[in-house]
Amino acid sequence: MANSEDATSTADIRAVARVAQICALFGPQVVELTAADIADATGLNRTTAYRYCASMAAAGILERGSRRGTFALGGLMLELGVQALGRRRVVEIAGSHLQRLRTAVRMTAVLSVRGTTGPVVALTEEDTSRVVVMTVHPGTKLDPTAAQSQLMFAYGDASAMETATAGMSPAQRARLETDVYSARRQGYSVVWNGSTVAVAAPVFDDKGLAATVALLGAGELDLESTLEQLLATTNALSAELGGGAPRAVG
Repeated sequence: MANSEDATSTADIRAVARVAQICALFGPQVVELTAADIADATGLNRTTAYRYCASMAAAGILERGSRRGTFALGGLMLELGVQALGRRRVVEIAGSHLQRLRTAVRMTAVLSVRGTTGPVVALTEEDTSRVVVMTVHPGTKLDPTAAQSQLMFAYGDASAMETATAGMSPAQRARLETDVYSARRQGYSVVWNGSTVAVAAPVFDDKGLAATVALLGAGELDLESTLEQLLATTNALSAELGGGAPRAVG
């Protein structure tokens, strides 16, 4: 009897993990998926993938998409997402700080919080004063090499770094590890991608890293002035949350 209960429990846990894996496939750029898409991404056969989708739709986790045969995140996920963000005080208080920062430096300001596999954008204040508008949509899961990701790894646990670098080549992993160490030593991160740049700094509450704030821009950058404004904002947010400024390491 005990073995039977253990087997059932294990199967239930696997099912929960699979549901989470399916939900994680959706994002700002992937709003609808077919069962075949999900099967290809998860390794399930198509029949099993469809059964998962149908069961998740019945529970409100997914819903039928606008295109035939597709599924999208359902109302339950929307409700839970709103509740989860609402519980993060940093999201509640950051809006006015980001607006002032955006105006001061004329760059787009972005607040991200920790997701399951890295930072997720929670708030964006776009700078529209320039010809080129740099932006990122709320809900976007950031790439492991992004400036805000480097800070999440620098001040987070080692398992997040291990997960993020699992598919990287040794050279890519070594480069990211160097960038993460630099981010922790400096207390901020700067990532150039051609002519565009992201400058990010961490926000702390009384439990540790609460969020990251980044500035996005293009063209020439007065890094010293930009960092001064950015760090003043993140320090103010940290103070309001009961946290402290990051300490550099040697």
